[in-house]
Amino acid sequence: MASPCTVRNYRQALEEFSLWKTGTENEEPRWTQLTRDDFRSYVRHLGRSGLGRSTIQLRFSALRGLYRFLLRLGEVEQIPLRGLSLPRLQKRLPRFLQKEQVVQLLEAPTPSDQTETEGTPSNNGAGLRDAALLEFIYTAGLRISEVCGLRVEDLDLATRQVRVCGKGRKIRILPVGEPALEALTRYWSAVQHPRVSNWPLFLAGKGPESIRPLTVQRRLKRHLAQCGLAPDITPHKLRHSFATHLLDGGADLRSVQELLGHTRLSTTEVYTHVSTDRLKRAYESAHPRA
Repeated sequence: MASPCTVRNYRQALEEFSLWKTGTENEEPRWTQLTRDDFRSYVRHLGRSGLGRSTIQLRFSALRGLYRFLLRLGEVEQIPLRGLSLPRLQKRLPRFLQKEQVVQLLEAPTPSDQTETEGTPSNNGAGLRDAALLEFIYTAGLRISEVCGLRVEDLDLATRQVRVCGKGRKIRILPVGEPALEALTRYWSAVQHPRVSNWPLFLAGKGPESIRPLTVQRRLKRHLAQCGLAPDITPHKLRHSFATHLLDGGADLRSVQELLGHTRLSTTEVYTHVSTDRLKRAYESAHPRA
């Protein structure tokens, strides 16, 4: 089953294609009658619109998904997008934080942090919540959707492990560091978290509502300003940092793949390039005959 984020993005992609087709032909698209030429024209339209390659790829992932569904229903005999040439994705190395920067960020939230526009868990609980949440992202390499979806029942304090539901509803069991557990304990104590099994680990307010990813992103901007780090740092960069620091510390690639929940090893291998590049720079700057 696709995540809510994927469903939303795919729905938007299909709606935007429908709007484009309606605008060019003054009628809504007849999906079962569209040809490869229709989609070639759409590729050119998106290219002229200045959209990034990854955005164009996302639009066509949604369209391919629709036609796979129609193919299963017997509504079409073939997928008209097959063999269509799309702009290739540029290979970009993931950006990450240095270990010192991670410490700066994790120490930025303070117990007195409050917010007027977002729900505050209780007296002086927002800063403690943010500190614990950021610790959890970094300690286990979590996606923002994963950390926001954590429930009390997912955490095993005795074994210091957390059960995470990732992409494609895949479950993985991850270790949790002591600093993250200590930060969570401080937060729960301050807000008198009821620790009911189906309650979220991180609350949006005083009730049993989980903090939203958008709130996490907004709160992160605040803490980045507090500690003087670049404002374009995202929660996902903490996940990148988690993987990079593990490999720098000697962790094997397969283990990092399992921790991140990657289906393909090739997805994880990008972090080895990051670590190798850092070693090369260190060698070239320090070795007398580099």
